[in-house]
Amino acid sequence: MSITETTAPVPEQARHRHATVDVESFFDPATGTVTYLVWDRQSRRAAIIDPVLDYDFRAGRTSTASADRVLACLRDEGLALDWILETHAHADHLSAAAHMQREAGGRIVIGRRIQQVQSIFRALYNLEPGFIPDGRQFDRLLDDGDTLPLGEAVIHALWVPGHTPADMAYAIDDAVFVGDTLFMPDVGTARADFPGGDAAQLFRSIQRLLSLPPESVLYVCHDYPPQDRAPQWRTSVAAQRAANIHVHDGIDEKTFVDMRRRRDATLEMPTLILPSIQVNIRAGHLPPPEADGMRYLRIPLNRL
Repeated sequence: MSITETTAPVPEQARHRHATVDVESFFDPATGTVTYLVWDRQSRRAAIIDPVLDYDFRAGRTSTASADRVLACLRDEGLALDWILETHAHADHLSAAAHMQREAGGRIVIGRRIQQVQSIFRALYNLEPGFIPDGRQFDRLLDDGDTLPLGEAVIHALWVPGHTPADMAYAIDDAVFVGDTLFMPDVGTARADFPGGDAAQLFRSIQRLLSLPPESVLYVCHDYPPQDRAPQWRTSVAAQRAANIHVHDGIDEKTFVDMRRRRDATLEMPTLILPSIQVNIRAGHLPPPEADGMRYLRIPLNRL
């Protein structure tokens, strides 16, 4: 695939070049999620951000086609996987982090405040006594400002809570992987009504991102495009400040919070929220087998 610096819509996969790293993007139409493969061109060390495990809700069946497409690119490029980065415990898809690690190695990483999210959902699901909500399911817990080496490049962790308490953005060169804080300008911002979410905190996190240099490239985790355009996932600080329908320049915190609360009150829960979070707080591992040797997902009734 040719390398391009354009922001034109591309179908399901694209590549972009930054100062020291390349970014390959993989769009999953079923969940609207974008997984990123990022690598240092000199050392060929790589990171995968927000990998998707395919899940057939009707059949209760998982598969790895989406994740395997990323792994195929990893192998084709001759890359060594160092890190599997989660921006947060997603509510719209199951994480393929554990599958990625089994197939290619690497360490699974998330923000330290995943412990708070684990505590909330351990109670919601009434999880087994052996599930300890201290983040031990992950290989590395990050605090705001922590860094990770990626060959000659450096990954900078930015804590951006609000959508959940544990959201992290990852900055590499002039690229920032913003998770579920911002969407494309014509879609707006993430919801803040999940357990532990906070609209005011989300606004302040977004302002932190929008205070970065205007030319900074922002890679969003999801796109739910209007019918008149194809999926996109690459934007900039300048574009967001000029045109984001929820937080463009001139929108203050009170206005944003009022809008976000009104809008969130009208939204249905994501289709996969109950199946996904119990997997994602385990770093993409499925629940342990029960007495019959089978694994089961729990669906708490009348709780959300």
